[in-house]
Amino acid sequence: MSRADRYLRACRKEGVDCTPLWIMRQAGRYLEEYRAVRARHSFIEVCKTPELVVEITLQPVRRFELDAAIIFADILLPLEKMGIDFEFTKDEGPQIHNTVRTRADVEKMRAISPREEMAYLMDAIRLVRRELNGQVPLIGFSGAPFTLASYITEGGGSRNYVFTKSLMYREPDAWHLLMEKLTDMVIVYLGAQIEAGVQAVQVFDSWVGCLSPADYREFVLPHQKRLMASLDPAVPHVHFAFGASHLLPLVAEAGGDVLGLDWRTDIGTAWKALDYAPAIQGNLDPVALYGSREYLKRRVTEILAGAENRSGHIFNLGHGILPNTPVDNVKYLIDLVHELSSRR
Repeated sequence: MSRADRYLRACRKEGVDCTPLWIMRQAGRYLEEYRAVRARHSFIEVCKTPELVVEITLQPVRRFELDAAIIFADILLPLEKMGIDFEFTKDEGPQIHNTVRTRADVEKMRAISPREEMAYLMDAIRLVRRELNGQVPLIGFSGAPFTLASYITEGGGSRNYVFTKSLMYREPDAWHLLMEKLTDMVIVYLGAQIEAGVQAVQVFDSWVGCLSPADYREFVLPHQKRLMASLDPAVPHVHFAFGASHLLPLVAEAGGDVLGLDWRTDIGTAWKALDYAPAIQGNLDPVALYGSREYLKRRVTEILAGAENRSGHIFNLGHGILPNTPVDNVKYLIDLVHELSSRR
């Protein structure tokens, strides 16, 4: 079986010759070739230049025996076309300049036409597919409605999500309108990516772990469920909710062919609790890649044992790879997963 087949077969819970592996943020700052591109171009310039997106997307696939590529982009990009003004600062991450904290703010947000307004990304997807030439599948992605809503209400990163939760609790009608608009956007945005050629899509709910089960059920679940149900069933859908082990049954109810787990969750226990219904993705702690080879092998062995070589496991980190990760350990991880999980 070739690398071209493993990832998509695992998403569909079909048999594979070894556990497929890709790494969240695999195209990024830990690679010297990425840093060389960024030394010449700003982050937003890279995101909006198809040839640079192609180069960065392909860098990790050239270097490692990864089983999938993921298009290089950022979850905030489509918000620009909705009327959200933001910038990527060097040290503090994304900063939103016109926060959304009232119903009037929500009503100003526009619907988008990603095929035309984000043609740079769709062109990049088509170019990457051509360059990959079937070597490995290409994953597209979006932020989830809750995570996007949190960014634009908070104005950037947050510890307590005071503005987000205040809007939910004080103006629930305005909150649901915001979530409806964002859900509509993500549906058409991912639809455009699929039309352009991505072969799977991942929805990142990076901040949803701040919610209680009751709040998730009331303020997120209806919208997330509508989103997942509206995606083209011809491609696998990965639903990754970070820090959300306490929400796992609700996240599963929201939908997804594949559920992503972070490292706080025992993969075997979680998959069993889900009756092995979805495929599962994860879930090594990204900081484990800073450890010794002995430690890394121990953790990989435990994760693979928890998955029991069942059809439907995709190995990944429990969150994005960190900027200063030792590159030699990344290669060791990829080769180790393939070796230890071999079904030959």
